[in-house]
Amino acid sequence: MNELVLNTSTLPEPIYRLIRTEKVRVKEIDGGVQLLPVNENADCTIGFRGMFAGNPDMTVDKFLERMRADKELDL
Repeated sequence: MNELVLNTSTLPEPIYRLIRTEKVRVKEIDGGVQLLPVNENADCTIGFRGMFAGNPDMTVDKFLERMRADKELDL
């Protein structure tokens, strides 16, 4: 079972008009071909988890600064 992702602009015009996403996943299943639209979010950030979840003041830079400071204390 092969799978690949294509830009919809590379598809033939009748198929291109049916798909409203920029990319499509192409799968081969039992001798047939399946086209699945790929929905990509513009914001791919997950955010913090655990004790930093929900803390809007904690940025990645602040977190890394804290980690460096903790590492220096360990030495």
